[in-house]
Amino acid sequence: MIKVIIIDDEPLARLIVREYLEAYPEFELLQECADGFEGLKAIQHRQPDLVFLDIQMPELDGFGVVESVGVDRMPPTLFVTAYDQYALKAFEIHAMDYLLKPFD
Repeated sequence: MIKVIIIDDEPLARLIVREYLEAYPEFELLQECADGFEGLKAIQHRQPDLVFLDIQMPELDGFGVVESVGVDRMPPTLFVTAYDQYALKAFEIHAMDYLLKPFD
């Protein structure tokens, strides 16, 4: 079982990722988080195997979450964002993948 956390400030974006994951029984959704601070706590306490992480969020953005956890301690991360200009930075901090919204 692959334990997953979704961190995105947009409810619709979280819903879409959740619906995609429901098609694959090997994924277990541990928690959905609406901001970076909630996501940071969830990563630290729930210890997921995989994180779907938005970049642009108020207060603590996706890169701030990774920095707070620590690049070496961050679980494999798929960035899910509407902004392509952050792709290089995401891969520099070892992103597993970079999904550009909207996606299907």
